[in-house]
Amino acid sequence: MTPRVLTPRNRGFLFLDAHPAGCRQLVTDMWGACPAPARLPDGDGPVALVIGSSAGYGLAATVAGLKRAGVRGIAVSFEKAPTERRTATAGWYRTAATAELARAAGRDLVFLNGDAFSDPMKDQVAELLQERFGGRLDHLVYSVAAPRRTDPDTGTTYASVLKPIGRTARTRTLVFDGEGAAEVREVETAPAEGDDIEQTVAVMGGADWARWIDHLAGRGLLAEGFTTAALSYIGSPLTEAIYRKGTIGAAKAQLEATARTLDERLGRELGGRAVTSVNGAAVTQSSTAVPGIALYTGLLRGVLGEGMVPPVHQLATLWDQLTGAAPLALDEEGRVRLDGWELADAVQAAVAERWRAATTDTVAGLADLDWFRAEVQRLYGFGVPGVDYTAPVATDVPWPDATA
Repeated sequence: MTPRVLTPRNRGFLFLDAHPAGCRQLVTDMWGACPAPARLPDGDGPVALVIGSSAGYGLAATVAGLKRAGVRGIAVSFEKAPTERRTATAGWYRTAATAELARAAGRDLVFLNGDAFSDPMKDQVAELLQERFGGRLDHLVYSVAAPRRTDPDTGTTYASVLKPIGRTARTRTLVFDGEGAAEVREVETAPAEGDDIEQTVAVMGGADWARWIDHLAGRGLLAEGFTTAALSYIGSPLTEAIYRKGTIGAAKAQLEATARTLDERLGRELGGRAVTSVNGAAVTQSSTAVPGIALYTGLLRGVLGEGMVPPVHQLATLWDQLTGAAPLALDEEGRVRLDGWELADAVQAAVAERWRAATTDTVAGLADLDWFRAEVQRLYGFGVPGVDYTAPVATDVPWPDATA
């Protein structure tokens, strides 16, 4: 394909194209921001599997795993390749950049593109673990956010929804017009009905995480002391009606119940552990779809500024705990909590005060709108410092070669 100049084209928070050079620089910057360990493990390093490795906290888990824990192994994501008319998805380019960093660090990390919910992908991973990584897996990080999941046993496809439970929810949210001007709007979301809750739990709960563990354990691939974490979020009381107390919250609660079941089993069989990791707020492609989250995150940044803890720092802490470099620090529900900086009483009180005062006329003085707009653009590789956006760029970047 002929290199071309790419400019951001978007509908709300959804961008139609991604910028390869910007995505590459974003991943490079994330690597630079990840704290280095005192020393990496001797030898080849632990074998890890990251499911949902190309975006958000899953990408941070992959980068932090490579730099902080020296992992090797497999990363799974589901991205679209470039075509003559469109660029690849941003996750495609981020994966290519992560593969370059892994090679430069001397870490054997294989990147697979496909449906993580499917049994053929589980078979492919199991075969790679057996043939390339000595038939053992030390760690698994599960970070999948998807609108649909097909159950491999029944063939039934489930669809997740973002709805409150029990009654209509009204919340304020942040939107930007075509010129980038911010507007605070009140939106109304009707409550879940029919089997909305069951469908969302089937997609976003713990069923697929448990299926991965069952599949790999059935092949005898889980090492003694195996640890696994599913990434999750609780968030603020300001957003709980649509999130933690809504259909997604029901799925997260089921995910946490799955963790407790898996933890008991892995402890008994392998001396291992299973936990959910509750991360703090960040601007991700998934979070921007949740009503109210954009306004809340912008206000949170307005309160904390540089005190917001970036995802790669949070995941470096998680890797320390999964690998035993630091003890597992769990709450009363058995969850790793990486969100204390966000949910501190003083922080939440300050955000709540700004939330009540936020209108279209006042929001610019209460939320860090420039930061939020830039973070959304950077999700797609635009607005990244150090990138020349006037220069033509090749969009036909190949997927990392698994045989390299």
